[in-house]
Amino acid sequence: MQRLKPLLVILSLYFFCSSSLAQSIDLGRGALPLKVPSNYSSSSPMPLIVLLHGYTSSGANQDSYMGFSKLADQYGFLFVAPDGNKEPGGDQNRFWNASPACCDFFRTEVDDSNYVASIIDEVKSSYNVDPNRVYLIGHSNGGFMSYRAAYEHSDTIAAIASLAGASHVDALPAPKSPVHVLQIHGTEDGTIAYNGDEIQGNRYPSAIESVAKWAEYNGCRAEGAAREQRDLEARIDGHESSVLLFN
Repeated sequence: MQRLKPLLVILSLYFFCSSSLAQSIDLGRGALPLKVPSNYSSSSPMPLIVLLHGYTSSGANQDSYMGFSKLADQYGFLFVAPDGNKEPGGDQNRFWNASPACCDFFRTEVDDSNYVASIIDEVKSSYNVDPNRVYLIGHSNGGFMSYRAAYEHSDTIAAIASLAGASHVDALPAPKSPVHVLQIHGTEDGTIAYNGDEIQGNRYPSAIESVAKWAEYNGCRAEGAAREQRDLEARIDGHESSVLLFN
C-alpha cells in the first residue's frame, strides 16, 4: 500500500514552465555541465533552469532522477545541475548551506546562495538568457536552497519549484522582488515533514507555512483557495493530490 500522498501547494498560476549541445562552466568547484538545446539562438532570449540536488546526492544524480535535461530540446531552455560542497566528515556527503536546519551540519558557513547566483550570472555572460525566466528547481535540501537563493536574489530569480523542501522560519522583511513559488510535498514524508519539524534543534516550517509566507511577501491572499485534485501518482488509485492556490 502506498503511503505517499502528495499535496501541492501553489502560490502562483504563472510558474512557466537531452540537450544536443553540451558546454561547461567552472566557478571553482570543478567543471559543471551546461546543457544547451539544439534550437538555441543567440538572437533569442531563452529560459534558464537550475536544478539543485538533495542532501547526499549530486547534480547528475538529481537530473537522472528527474530527467530535466532530456526536456531541454523539446521545451527550449538552458539547463544546469550543480553540485553542493562535500562535507569534511568521513562520508563527505554533498550538501547545500540553505538554512540552520538543512544542511550545513559541519558548520562550514559556505555561501551557496551566492554560488547559485554566480552560476546564473556566468551563464548569462555567455548565452542570451531571458532575465524574466530564470528558475530554480530543488529537491529536499535543494528545495531549502531554492527558497534561500530566491529570497536573497529575488531580482534575478523569477520562480522556484521546491519538492519536499521548506523556506526559512525567521521573521524577515519581504525580498526586493516577488518570486513565484510552487511547493510540492508528500503529507507522509518521513524525511522532511509536511507539517514542519526540526533537525538538530533547528526548526523548519511546514509546506503551508512556507508558501503562506511567500504569499505574504508577494502581496497575495493570506489563505489558499482549494483547486481540483490531481492524479500525479500512478501507483495510487484516483486523484490523490490536493492543491491550494495563493494568488
